[in-house]
Amino acid sequence: MSMSTIKLLKYILFAFNLLFWVFGCFILGFGIYFLVHNNFGVLFHKLPFLTLGNVLVIVGSIIMVVAFLGCMGSIKENKCLLMSFFILLLIILLAEVTLAILLFVYEQKLNKYVSEGLNDSIQRYHSDNSTKVAWDFIQTLLNCCGVNGTSDWTSGPPASCPSNPEVKGCYMKVQQWFYSNFLYIGIITICVCVIQVLGMSFALTLNCQIDKTSQALGL
Repeated sequence: MSMSTIKLLKYILFAFNLLFWVFGCFILGFGIYFLVHNNFGVLFHKLPFLTLGNVLVIVGSIIMVVAFLGCMGSIKENKCLLMSFFILLLIILLAEVTLAILLFVYEQKLNKYVSEGLNDSIQRYHSDNSTKVAWDFIQTLLNCCGVNGTSDWTSGPPASCPSNPEVKGCYMKVQQWFYSNFLYIGIITICVCVIQVLGMSFALTLNCQIDKTSQALGL
């Protein structure tokens, strides 16, 4: 492999990770915004940390760290950083595959757990302000009411519910959207995995070329 090809590979890997680092910054920024303004509360009281703000902060931070390692490792031609980037991407890829398998195997149990958790949070609507904010936000955004319909609100649907008597439940609506867009979600997921594999391949190839160059120069 010529030196010009190695340089091209190095700058492609750098640009690839720089874009992801900026993307991670945006996600982290949105997560901090949600945490500071607390305009999206808790829906699952058994998992109080599982808020939109916390999830975005964690995901954004992971993307930024991995992308930073890729940027610095490629531009500095640092073997340690490149291998750290490779290992982290591999761990993330394996975690994604494992999560996909678990979701497929335990789909029915997960649906039941989510439905029970959401119904439990409805009972806290009038006593917990963060739950009220979360439900009002979701019902207004998705134009839905309750988990499976207006009947979930035993004391009557809140003002954030649409006035249409045939309005669908929020969880039911999300499920229908997911199943109707399953093909597109699958394509996007596969594309993300392919990008990760390409990033790992570039990092490993560049790392090997650094070794060969060092041996050629007698370092």
